[in-house]
Amino acid sequence: MHVLDISVVIPFYNEEETVRDLVHAIHQVMNNHPWTYEIIAVDDGSRDGTWAVMTSLAAEDQRFRPILLRRNFGQTPALAAGLDRARGKRIITMDGDFQNDPADIPVLMAKMDEGFDMVSGWRTERKDPLSKRFPSRLANRLIQYVTRVPVNDLGCSLKIYSREIVSDIQLYGELHRFLPVLAKWAGARIGEVPVHHHPRRFGHSKYGISRTLRVLLDLITVKFLMNYSTSPLRMFGTAGFLSIISGIAMFILTIIMKLSGIQNINRNPLLLISVGAVIVGVQFILMGLLGEISIRTYYESQSKPIYLVRETLNFDA
Repeated sequence: MHVLDISVVIPFYNEEETVRDLVHAIHQVMNNHPWTYEIIAVDDGSRDGTWAVMTSLAAEDQRFRPILLRRNFGQTPALAAGLDRARGKRIITMDGDFQNDPADIPVLMAKMDEGFDMVSGWRTERKDPLSKRFPSRLANRLIQYVTRVPVNDLGCSLKIYSREIVSDIQLYGELHRFLPVLAKWAGARIGEVPVHHHPRRFGHSKYGISRTLRVLLDLITVKFLMNYSTSPLRMFGTAGFLSIISGIAMFILTIIMKLSGIQNINRNPLLLISVGAVIVGVQFILMGLLGEISIRTYYESQSKPIYLVRETLNFDA
C-alpha cells in the first residue's frame, strides 16, 4: 500500500450543497504545499444527491476517494469506515457541513511537528446558536473534569492524528466525540490550536437536545474503559464491599436500638435495608468476578494487547 503524507477523512450525510465546495477548498489548500494526500469522503446513506456529486468529483481527481455506506449508520461508523481505509501518515478529520475551515490544515500540521500525536481544533469563536453552544460547553467541562483530557473543545471535528494512534483505537457506538479521550488512553501526546468556524450555509444540523443524554451515557462507557477495562472487579468489588459494610453497620445499629428499647427489630425498617444492602453487595462482587472472567476470555482468546508500545531500540538488530 502506497503511504501518503495526509489522509483527510470526512463523513457526509445529506450534504449535497457543500460537498463540491468543501472538496475544492481542500484541494486548493493542499496544492499550496508539497504534501501527498487523499480525500476520503464517506456518504453515510444520504437520501439526497450527495453520492451523485461525489461520483462526479471522483472522476475529476483520483485523490478524491468516496465511500458509500449501505444505509445511515451514524457518524462514528462512517468515520471508522474512512479511518480504516486511510493511507496517510497523518489523518485529518472534519465535518462535511463546511463549518470547519480547510485553511486551518497547515496550522494543525505545524502543531503536530512540535511532537504531538494528536492535535484538536478549538472553535474559540463558534458560529452556532446559543442552543448548541451552551450544552456543548457544559458537556466539555464535564468531560474534562472526569477524564482529565487537556482539550477545551471535544466537539470540534477538525482534528489531526498520527497513523499509529488511529490504528490503536477501536471505534464503536457513538464514541467519535471521545476520540481525544481514547487517544489519551492509548498514550497520545495531545495538543490543541484555535481554528476558524463558519456558520452553516446549507441544510440543518443533525444534532438535537437528545445528544446531551447520549454524551453522558458515552462518558460513563469511556470512563469505565479508561479505568477498569482490564480490572472490572476493582469497580464492582469496591461498590460491593461498601454495600456489605453499610448493611452490617445498619444491622448492628438495629441490634443496638433493640437492646436500648428504642425500636423492636420486627418494626425497624433498618433490618430489611441492611439485608438488602448485603445482598446487593454480594451481587456487585459476583458481577465483578463475571466481568474478570469475560475480560480474560476477551484478551487471552483473541491475543488482545493490554499495553501499547511507543518505541523500541535495538530490537531489529
